Amino acid sequence: MRTRRKRRRRLLIALLAAFSFPLTMVATASPSAQAAAVRCSVDYKTNDWGSGFSAEVTLTNRGTEALDGWSLSYGYAGNQKLSNGWNADWSQSGKTVTAKSLSYNSKVAPGAAVSAGANFSYSGTNAAPTAYSVNGTTCTGSHQAPITVLTSPKPGAVFTAGDTVPMAATAAAADGATVTKVEFYDDAKLLGTDTSAPYTFDYEDAPAGDRSLYAKAYDSEGASAESTPVGILVAQGPAVVASPAQLAVPQGKSATFDVKLSTQPSSTVTATVARTAGNTGLSITSGGTLTFTPSNWNTAQKVTVSADSSGTGSATFAVTAPGHAKAEVTATQLADASEYDERFLDLYGKITNPANGYFSPEGVPYHSVETLIVEAPDHGHETTSEAYSYLIWLQAMYGKISGDWTKFNGAWETMEKYMIPTHADQPTNSFYNPSKPATYAPEWDLPSQYPSQLDTGVSVGSDPIAGELKSAYGTDDIYGMHWLQDVDNVYGYGNSPGKCSAGPSDTAPSYINTFQRGPQESVWETVPQPTCDDFEFGGTNGYLDLFTKDASYAKQWKYTNAPDADARAVQAAYWADLWAKEQGKGSEVASTVGKAAKMGDYLRYAMYDKYFKKVGNCVGPSTCPAGSGKNSSHYLLSWYYAWGGATDTSAGWAWRIGSSHAHGGYQNPMAAWALSEYAALKPKSATGQQDWATSLDRQLEFYRWLQAEEGGIAGGATNSWQGRHATPPSGTPTFYGMYYDEKPVYHDPPSNQWFGFQAWSMERVAELYHETGNADAKAVLDKWVDWALSETTINPDGTYQVPSTLRWSGAPDTWNASSPGDNSDLHVDVVDYTNDVGVTAAYAKTLAYYAAEAGDTEAAETAKDLLDGMWDHHQDGLGIAVPETRADYNRFDDSVYVPSGWTGDMPNGDPINSSSTFSSIRSFYEDDPAWPKIEEYLAGGAAPSFTYHRFWAQADIALAMGSYAELFETGAAQKAGKGATSSARRE
Repeated sequence: MRTRRKRRRRLLIALLAAFSFPLTMVATASPSAQAAAVRCSVDYKTNDWGSGFSAEVTLTNRGTEALDGWSLSYGYAGNQKLSNGWNADWSQSGKTVTAKSLSYNSKVAPGAAVSAGANFSYSGTNAAPTAYSVNGTTCTGSHQAPITVLTSPKPGAVFTAGDTVPMAATAAAADGATVTKVEFYDDAKLLGTDTSAPYTFDYEDAPAGDRSLYAKAYDSEGASAESTPVGILVAQGPAVVASPAQLAVPQGKSATFDVKLSTQPSSTVTATVARTAGNTGLSITSGGTLTFTPSNWNTAQKVTVSADSSGTGSATFAVTAPGHAKAEVTATQLADASEYDERFLDLYGKITNPANGYFSPEGVPYHSVETLIVEAPDHGHETTSEAYSYLIWLQAMYGKISGDWTKFNGAWETMEKYMIPTHADQPTNSFYNPSKPATYAPEWDLPSQYPSQLDTGVSVGSDPIAGELKSAYGTDDIYGMHWLQDVDNVYGYGNSPGKCSAGPSDTAPSYINTFQRGPQESVWETVPQPTCDDFEFGGTNGYLDLFTKDASYAKQWKYTNAPDADARAVQAAYWADLWAKEQGKGSEVASTVGKAAKMGDYLRYAMYDKYFKKVGNCVGPSTCPAGSGKNSSHYLLSWYYAWGGATDTSAGWAWRIGSSHAHGGYQNPMAAWALSEYAALKPKSATGQQDWATSLDRQLEFYRWLQAEEGGIAGGATNSWQGRHATPPSGTPTFYGMYYDEKPVYHDPPSNQWFGFQAWSMERVAELYHETGNADAKAVLDKWVDWALSETTINPDGTYQVPSTLRWSGAPDTWNASSPGDNSDLHVDVVDYTNDVGVTAAYAKTLAYYAAEAGDTEAAETAKDLLDGMWDHHQDGLGIAVPETRADYNRFDDSVYVPSGWTGDMPNGDPINSSSTFSSIRSFYEDDPAWPKIEEYLAGGAAPSFTYHRFWAQADIALAMGSYAELFETGAAQKAGKGATSSARRE
């Protein structure tokens, strides 16, 4: 076992917004002069373990001008002594503590916040400071938002359509303010308002179905806050109510669920409980017949489900009563009474509960339950191919635990129906010419340099896989996911044939796109556009002439694939096939796994240079040679591949491109191994298996080339410097002739700074290592795990901190496969830390898979500590989540570049012109219940806080629990020790 630095105690630093998705944006501020008079407030938080504590101070600039350099001072009344600090230059003189800004956080925009933290020792009492000053000016404490709780109805309550749903809330204001009103909502619909306590509202004629209700309180200072949502069911007539809907029953033991009626009956009602399908080892041992009267109808009665001593799998129990809609409960028998499998089922039940709002009526997973969220998706009820891939993986784990594989197959079918374009949505692929795949257009540094001129004079290479894919699958169409979807058709680009929609109604999912204009185009600077541009919306040429310059424009369809999502779907299919076969049910998933192999075959487009130019030392659009055969493949997973064509089926053209940019965080050697070595996932095409075998080796080399001296994995590489085959700086290191790019693809924020990319990517390496024992994977993980653990904090109370924002310096050595360098000039520092639950889950999975194969006790213990810390400290009614301060939301007013003279309209009539801003072309946000928090912030208030329930994060937490159970808690793992099942899986 290697010696690791002691894990340091750290506190969350909120300098930058917590990241959640690869393109989450952080706050940036334009330089301006320092205000003559500082106006500020300071929040102070501690994490105290008795003999010492971590302190976090958050300074909010409440002035009208930016702070340019800050010095924050305060005093302690006791014997607190500074040990060390971060995110500021910390010092102490007597009882006075001072934190001064550093070069990277010296500017604080109006309304923005900056945080810093430090560790202290003490004895006796630890009273908080009572006064703060910034640059010599006394600061006040910041105003706290009111607190509101929806007290009625209770979570899980059931009502009959036509009944009145009594809503009630308690609310309290802070800092001497008073509550001015409480609003009551059903999802995003405002139902009513009460201005005096007790705060109540009678919700009449609530629509039948699952409803998500909450209250929102406002105070006299203009602050507002929402309650935790409460899910109820409005039944179409009297109904039986059963809770919970998911039940875990260990072998040889029993568990109970509650039953009551939704409405008062006029006479006695007898309910019967019976198993209707599934595992016969589960049975009702008490409560099989229940009697409800007009007096006890609303009092829950217990039903006991018992499990035999040997079986596993799920069973469905139906509770029926005359004249009432039935209720169903799914019970799952667990071997070895795994606590972490039970946690998986608990979270799975919350995620799949319709009332909790994770899914659309079609069963499509939203990016988040909450609608006001701006990351890579610019609305919470959009979704991504990433979310679909996590749904498939979640249902694979459910199949492992329950033995029910219908949900895994159903998840793939949902993805195939709604996120893979049908032939009608990509109608002209038959005109694609592999020898002329696309017309060259350079990428530019800034959105203001667009539209980019198409250049037919630049030679492009030939596509070597189109023919073999058509031969293997009998179609010209692409079998890959588009990356972004407007699930509720908020923008209005769908939904009719020929508009790239995934459903016939006005509210069904529709394909959209955003990013199109170079690495500096953040989500705040995008113009959303339809994937099928028929010129109905936008300007004269739809949206096309915002991005490319041409002599004329034709109506067309176009899709972009996010390779990491497709690779994750393949990864999930591997586990599904493995687990199903272990249960003797491989035939139940065989068809779906075959589709995953097909997806992996098409995913090879992500291995190619954007214009199929030769890979290596590719400088100059005209001098970089066109590729032929496979010499245009870098064999890595690039940032995207894309395809498109004319909407007119007689127009006769279509195109395909790869990407020249490869990011370390997008690689998936686990999928590459499965597609090249695992029989059920080997592609049909002539060269698909060999390509993935080459890719596996190349990806592992890529990790080694990008690994900093400390252990972190740096950005990536490109075959097209600046996206236009420019000449890179002299001495730029190369990887098989591709140039080192510290922050490939996007720069706002830099794509290399999110620790989540590290956790996502290394988790795949750890799975590969666990399944195969690959020595190259082990070498990368040994160094990475040492570094990550040294930057992880587990506090005595079980709270935790993991890295958040990274800062890079230096560069790797030019790659020499026979004698790799030591990268002594490439370094990484951790800027700040987080308790972000999605990132923590991926990180815990990485440690768990690594520890199970390597026998690393510290890694295993840390994985458990992180999972326990989330479970014990961050649960709520919808899942596991933590509050996030979103200082970047000052960018709702950011300008969106539109060329002078260009005019058009969004589908809802929002004008698009040179005066457009992010919010002006998204006026629907003004109707969002959370919009007042943004208005308050834009008017100079404190940065708003949100608690988000992202689908990918909740799924990853559940998966981490299930993975830990498999690796460390099942009987097989306990008896066989580390790597209990890996050797069998290498066959």
